[in-house]
Amino acid sequence: MNAPFQARAGLRDPFTAFVCDDATADMLRPVAVEHGWSPEKVHKGGLRNAVQSLSVSASPTILFVDLSESADPLNDINALAEVCEPGTVVIASGQVNDVRLYRDLVASGIHDYLLKPFTVDQLRDTFAHAQSILSGPRGEAQADKPHVLTAVIGVRGGVGASTLATSLAWLMGEKSHRSTALLDLDVHFGTGALALDLEPGRGLTDAIENPSRIDGLFIERAMIRANERLSVLSAEAPLHQPLVTDGTAFFQLQEEMKNAFESTVLDLPRQMLIQYPHMVHDAHVALVVSELTLAATRDTIRVLAWIKSNAPQTKVIVVANRVPSGGALEISKKDFEQSIEREVDIVFPEDRKIAAQAAKLGKPMAEIATGKMAAPFTQLANMVLSHASEEGAAGEAKSATAGKSLVDNLKSMLAKPKDKAA
Repeated sequence: MNAPFQARAGLRDPFTAFVCDDATADMLRPVAVEHGWSPEKVHKGGLRNAVQSLSVSASPTILFVDLSESADPLNDINALAEVCEPGTVVIASGQVNDVRLYRDLVASGIHDYLLKPFTVDQLRDTFAHAQSILSGPRGEAQADKPHVLTAVIGVRGGVGASTLATSLAWLMGEKSHRSTALLDLDVHFGTGALALDLEPGRGLTDAIENPSRIDGLFIERAMIRANERLSVLSAEAPLHQPLVTDGTAFFQLQEEMKNAFESTVLDLPRQMLIQYPHMVHDAHVALVVSELTLAATRDTIRVLAWIKSNAPQTKVIVVANRVPSGGALEISKKDFEQSIEREVDIVFPEDRKIAAQAAKLGKPMAEIATGKMAAPFTQLANMVLSHASEEGAAGEAKSATAGKSLVDNLKSMLAKPKDKAA
């Protein structure tokens, strides 16, 4: 229902409100006039009236709903989502002062929840923020920030690939100012939501079970917002529930995220390389995460060879993660590089203290890290964007060269009959 998804063009009202009492209506109308909206768009009836009205009419760009008369606000908001079009920013108000309800409502897709009694200034601030989201970052920024898809692959379990995927997604949002999706494809043991202190929801499992449902509205409802620029799609599917898929759902998820976000980070379990090779084939950058161990060295060689054969156009970044200090290595960095026949791009030293702190706070390591520990994270984000830009430029150059060759060949073909006649 809300950003970062761009509101669709068309004959949509800029604002509509459904309230339960005269006091809220009287407060809303003058604020609506300040924004150039019609005060007649403030209706009585609350959430139930909103659902009935929007089921037969187009959704506004900004929707204000009053939950004061709702016995089950969360379920009622979900019912509203069924009739609300993608791109609608929903602002709710109510009398229940419960942080768990607030988090659940935000996770379900609303932009903000105002606790009654609220002030006119609070209302103005909320509307101003909603409008700033609608004018950013997709749409006009699309040409300046083409979509970047990064696949993060751990060569073995436990090398810290998921930790780096979460940090990279956070960096793309907070430091690179890109609307970013983190797609954790370990459907039974994924930690993407857990690492950010979020409930994973059922969005990913629903997508796998019903690929035909995947569209912009589904993405909008299924994604869990970690902050203003980062949204997560993760799962904790029951262990007794095997999920069988031909990969259609994953392909459709990638396509919808490409339309909705400026960056996508795939936390891609290594076993999926064999089953769904297109996941890496479509990636601009593949982040291969390893440790300096004998087994990880062997598997890094195999993964790099696989990418070279199946996705040669994808830029590869090799990361040596959790490298202990003091020389207590199973295999040296030099021997590792000789074995994989290329240099390591980034080294992340082991720091159990920062890792533990990040886990306790429910924050990515990149947000917690300072000093020397922060440098590799910054290097990683810069390298991903740099490689993606290089690939985009190479693609444009290739297209231009192909176009030029076609024109030259055409000129040559047209010239031959003339020369022959002469």
